[in-house]
Amino acid sequence: MNTQSVEELLDLSLTGMSCNACAMTIEKGLNKIEGVRATVNYATESARVSFSNQQTSANEIIETVKSLGYNARLLENTTTEMLEAEVSERVSMLKTRLTASIIFGLPVVIISMFAALQFKNWQWLALALSIPVVTWGAWPFHRAALMNARHRATTMDTLISIGVFASTAWSLWVIVWGDAVEHIYRGSSHTSSMTNMVMKSGDSTHIYLEVAVAVTVFLLAGRYFEARAKNRAGDALRSLLALNARSATVIRDSQEQTIDASLVRVGDLMVVRPGEIIPADGLVVEGNSSLDVSMLTGESVPTDVAPGSKIVGTTVNLTGRLIARATHVGAETTFAQITRLVRDAQTTKAPVQKLADRVSGVFVPTVIGLSIATFVAWYFLGDSTTHAFTAAVAVLIIACPCALGLATPTALMVGSGRAAQMGIVIKGVDVLQSTRRIDTVVFDKTGTITTGVMQLVNIVVARGTERKEVLRFAGALEHASEHPVARAIATAARKELGALPSVSEFVSSPGMGTSGIVESRKVMVGRESLFSSSMIVIPGDLREALTQSRSAGNTAVLVVIDGLVKGVCVVADQPKPTSAQAIGELNKLGLRSILLTGDNDATAAAIALQVGIENDEQHVIAGVLPDEKVRVVADLQQRGYAVAMVGDGVNDAAALAQADVGVAMGTGTDVAMHASDLTIISGDLRLVADAILLSRATLRTITTNVFWAFAYNTAAIPLAALGYLNPMWAGLAMALSSIFVVTNSLRLRKTKLTPHTAFVHATR
Repeated sequence: MNTQSVEELLDLSLTGMSCNACAMTIEKGLNKIEGVRATVNYATESARVSFSNQQTSANEIIETVKSLGYNARLLENTTTEMLEAEVSERVSMLKTRLTASIIFGLPVVIISMFAALQFKNWQWLALALSIPVVTWGAWPFHRAALMNARHRATTMDTLISIGVFASTAWSLWVIVWGDAVEHIYRGSSHTSSMTNMVMKSGDSTHIYLEVAVAVTVFLLAGRYFEARAKNRAGDALRSLLALNARSATVIRDSQEQTIDASLVRVGDLMVVRPGEIIPADGLVVEGNSSLDVSMLTGESVPTDVAPGSKIVGTTVNLTGRLIARATHVGAETTFAQITRLVRDAQTTKAPVQKLADRVSGVFVPTVIGLSIATFVAWYFLGDSTTHAFTAAVAVLIIACPCALGLATPTALMVGSGRAAQMGIVIKGVDVLQSTRRIDTVVFDKTGTITTGVMQLVNIVVARGTERKEVLRFAGALEHASEHPVARAIATAARKELGALPSVSEFVSSPGMGTSGIVESRKVMVGRESLFSSSMIVIPGDLREALTQSRSAGNTAVLVVIDGLVKGVCVVADQPKPTSAQAIGELNKLGLRSILLTGDNDATAAAIALQVGIENDEQHVIAGVLPDEKVRVVADLQQRGYAVAMVGDGVNDAAALAQADVGVAMGTGTDVAMHASDLTIISGDLRLVADAILLSRATLRTITTNVFWAFAYNTAAIPLAALGYLNPMWAGLAMALSSIFVVTNSLRLRKTKLTPHTAFVHATR
């Protein structure tokens, strides 16, 4: 019997990495396993592993990571508290080592740099103060270097460890056997001959303890501030994860039970009291309330729910008690899908980052070779051993490629986390590349620019008839129908008048209208065709109202009571309240807006006029069938436009996939969201402009980071090799380069967005 292997995805949380080379070591180690494809992200300290469950297992993958000297566990088993505890422990450890290293190392640097403070045999004091710094203080670097050496791998820590060790070993040699201090063995011919074999005249008096301790302090400080900055960079995603409900109240065996939120099952009746977090997606069965949905959509206005309303897990119940039936739980909830998409985005790599990874993979051994070559070159050119040694150590210290490894993932982590907080999900770094080129935005109409729900917009009544009378009888009759036009009239009647009379002898005529008895009166609501055999006369003013409504792209129906036409109800799918502002914001960005719809020309023109889209054949394309939407988008692309398609329905999915950037409304279908590159969770079109602005800002930050990292290493290594860079300042510069990349990425948290966003976030 043939069995097909099933491809599985595994997300791991990693600890113990100190630089991007560590991530590359883990990635290479995992990819050596047959059937495994792995991507390791240093900035997020996570791994995405794809494997066949017949060839390997999750435990084997985790054990492979541990065998390389790092720790791993399933991301799904990692709580926010665990992440925060690990970060706090690492920051605390680095702070302790940094503080002690400064206390012991500062006197060494001061005495070494100022001759006036030096006293007889001061080098012994410097050595005694340096030993704790270069051993215990620098132990994280030494440990990582030794661990990687076991697996024949080199990382940034290898360079640091060799540099610190070489500086200390040199200093120890000249103090004990050289001429740095008066020694009881001076005069021994054996000792002098040994010294002269490795040193030229004058070299044995110079020590490098200040270099060893200063490099250790600078790099510990860099790691400390980098750890704190990386912690802030991940705040957005961690704050999202923290929104999950911890417990849930469910009704089982007719009793309320409090259980862990992860134990809620599909079909469970959930009881949600005011102030509680909704534990899973569901459908309201009983109760009325308002929900705070700002954590998912960025919308500060509460959403009202009633029996039949859909509710989303992690939103907060504000007022009434609700009983809801769970429809999606665990990994299938809306919230889980959003966080998964955010993580997916953070694991992607830009082409420029893939280049940086390849460079980092061969960088360290190349630098070690270059350092040795620098020493040999200076030595045989006739310079002093001191100068040759200084240049070689400076090359080791300055060349660490940390900034390269952090350039893309930190920017992407901050940018995608910020977007998620606003209710925007960016699927990956490729989307950022495409968004930069966008110059045309194509909008679907129904459900995207408009609400997708028919609304009663006007009632024109016959002379001598009251508006409330027409609305009351029409609403009562249409309440028995499920047609969108009927629902619009009934909803408006209930909202304005409250309870409506009952209906008897109800008859629905598909495509024409409805009829029935309301309070002993014969009521009919529908198109003119419904009355063609009834010899009903339509007054001139009402006929004119019908004509005007249709020319404006609206739907108009007649209301007939006891054989007399009493009024015309005008129904339309209205633009969302934010659509006009959204189009205006896109115009300010220099983007061209196009309306694409299957509706008739009149309806399309009316909607375009209301939202501010130019009403011509270049900007309003009506009467388009679903399969023709792809052709329209492709045609625009062939004409040289970079197109973003915004839609919400199944019929938009193909066009979303065809576009350079597909933007789906989170209020639409799952098919549309899967086909898109960006998802606007709340369906607020204003966030389209914010998504473009944030994507562009994130890409600019990535480009700046990578340029700085490459430029830094390209310029600094030759300076070090030529002897223009002291190892102590090289250590400071290297630490500052990593801090610059991370802090530059953190600036994305304050990206200037559209005015409405600033208002929404100010009110939250």
